[in-house]
Amino acid sequence: MEAEIQTQIPGIDHVISEYSVGYLTHASKAYVEDPDPNAPSPLSEAAEAISSLLLSASGDFSSQNEEAIRNLITKFISSLSAANGVDPEMRQIPFAAKKLDHTIHVGSQRNISSTLGLSGVTVDLESANARKVESRVDRKKLEKAERKIRAKQEKKVMKNVEYEASRLLNLPDETQSYEEFFMAVNPLQLGSDSQSKSKDIKVDGIDVSISGKRILTDTCLTLAYGRRYGLVGQNGIGKSTLLRALSRREVAIPTHISILHVEQEIAGDDTPALQAVLDADVWRKHLLKEQEKISSELASIETERSSMADTSKDAIRLDEEREALDTTLTDIHSKLAEMESDKAEPRAASILAGLGFSPERQQFATKTFSGGWRMRLALARALFCEPDLLLLDEPSNMLDVPSITFLSNYLQTYPSTILVVSHDRSFLNEVATDIIHQHSERLDYYKGANFDSFYATKEERKKNAKREYENQMAQRAHLQAFIDKFRYNAAKAAEAQSRIKKLEKMPVLEAPESEYTVHFKFPDVEKLSPPIVQMTDVAFGYTKDMPLLRHVDLDVQLDSRIGIVGPNGAGKTTVLKLLTNQLEPTSGLISQHPRLRVGYFAQHHVDALDMSTSAVGFMAKKYPGRTDEEYRRHLGAFGITGMTGLQKLDLLSGGQKSRVAFACLSLTNPHILVLDEPSNHLDIEAMDALSDALRNFQGGVLMVSHDVTMLQNVCTNLWVCDKGTVEKFPGDVKAYKKKITSQANEAGVVTAH
Repeated sequence: MEAEIQTQIPGIDHVISEYSVGYLTHASKAYVEDPDPNAPSPLSEAAEAISSLLLSASGDFSSQNEEAIRNLITKFISSLSAANGVDPEMRQIPFAAKKLDHTIHVGSQRNISSTLGLSGVTVDLESANARKVESRVDRKKLEKAERKIRAKQEKKVMKNVEYEASRLLNLPDETQSYEEFFMAVNPLQLGSDSQSKSKDIKVDGIDVSISGKRILTDTCLTLAYGRRYGLVGQNGIGKSTLLRALSRREVAIPTHISILHVEQEIAGDDTPALQAVLDADVWRKHLLKEQEKISSELASIETERSSMADTSKDAIRLDEEREALDTTLTDIHSKLAEMESDKAEPRAASILAGLGFSPERQQFATKTFSGGWRMRLALARALFCEPDLLLLDEPSNMLDVPSITFLSNYLQTYPSTILVVSHDRSFLNEVATDIIHQHSERLDYYKGANFDSFYATKEERKKNAKREYENQMAQRAHLQAFIDKFRYNAAKAAEAQSRIKKLEKMPVLEAPESEYTVHFKFPDVEKLSPPIVQMTDVAFGYTKDMPLLRHVDLDVQLDSRIGIVGPNGAGKTTVLKLLTNQLEPTSGLISQHPRLRVGYFAQHHVDALDMSTSAVGFMAKKYPGRTDEEYRRHLGAFGITGMTGLQKLDLLSGGQKSRVAFACLSLTNPHILVLDEPSNHLDIEAMDALSDALRNFQGGVLMVSHDVTMLQNVCTNLWVCDKGTVEKFPGDVKAYKKKITSQANEAGVVTAH
């Protein structure tokens, strides 16, 4: 049926055709035989609504098209009726197509589903579906029919239009290249008009849903140009979904405001890293080509014009062409000057250097870099493009401490608007000028606040709201008790009525939100006599002629709290793999206690999870011997509560998957926890819970982390892995960051815009 609709109405959005088929199929199953022969069936009602929708979507209201659509739907209904065992005489259901009540516009209204705003299709499915169709169904009979099918409806709820359209957020157009998507989302603004327009963003009445789950309801998005907003909220609340909706203009942001979202690593090819960053500014690349093309055309015109008389027709034509090309070339020169195109290459090189790319590595082909380095390239490209609205989703996850230091310094002088999702308190404290708290399907704004001041203000607001609510509830209970006692007492009737009026006039306060708390707990372990783990004069290299580590001496005990920091590629993860026997040293000795159990949390822990099963199912398969209820209780100790443990892992957020990985890790009952970037994807509450659990853990902890707050809260010793060695640092992580910043300034890496 859907293919036939596409054939009858070429270019129709697949969401409309899919919805039409689903609506009719659902209505056919809801058909209930009624003794009243004149009462229309639910299927006839559905047929009338769908015919109107398809006719409007086609834009062709001719009688021939109306007849074709009616025949198409009648044919489909006949097949549905036969399949569902409906009386053949009921198959031919009369209906008449009607025009929609009003013209539909996409993007300017709330509760509207769109198709990314790029395909040119502008049909408001929700308005079309919500239009009022006069019903002739007897109300009592309809209620009787609804009771009969309620059980079936509860088992299989028909997908609504909002869900189907919102699902497009997770359906990237694989046929679209980066350049095509960039130019479609960010149309070029030539001339002075775009410069005079405000780049503040204020959109009212936003509704965002994904996979049937409401993310935001009737919310206002307000972003003042030049401010740096930190978007915070618990795992799974929909922060990344909001960023994707903004990047695809699902939210009606004016087109003169350019947007760029750093979400996925770039595809590798033979392009050098520096050139890949330069090519990221698609319009600059396009304008340079146009400038060269127009300059060539003007030179040809000039040559041809020099041999003609000024009054000839051809000369006049060429003069007009030259004037038009000169105007276009002036606009291009103006736009390139606005972009500071002549300073592009040194700026790109400076950004890459700050993110850890040496001058030599900047000339390497992008395909030679690993996934983490490609993510850095994606970040470098976005910083280079300098869009009016820069969207960053947990940028510190892909960076080491030196690169995070560079990025925070760089963003503090960023001239446009930034909206960054991050769970790194230190990073938000340094970068954010304002905080947006996403919760309860809304956005709360904390102006002029970094993370620490936001958190203090939020807690104070929560206490005040709770106190006010409890006081009012007590007052209401007191009034109600008096009313109940004396309502029918003649002597007290007047006082009771007074209290009833007072109770009715009291404002209705919403109950305070339930406290969101996360608790991590690692199991107790038996004591072991030292030594536990020792690395003595260890050397390692993936190839014999290129040693990565040499002369490494490291000692880990049950009370150790060691943090390893250093630039990416220096060998931090290699040290952890040597300690966990995943790698053998080239030389030197690694000794372990014979009864030692080591729990290893990999940086890419998700790779070890089976996304097609639930957390409970995965744990039962990998760590058998317990009941499902015991697995669920164990997951609850790591913040995976309720039905979340029974959902497919693929549906969980990155932070929830991390919690599942920690729950699996604790089932091994380890003496030593070896953690590679444990804070990645965890929300702030979960990071606090993990820090508390690691401090209280009776075994040893050795972690590689870029999160300054976690390193400060957990680690008592700091080891720096750099230039082939691992050495103890005489200070805390703040002192290390200060040293890195000083070195970067001396090298001229941290530059102003």
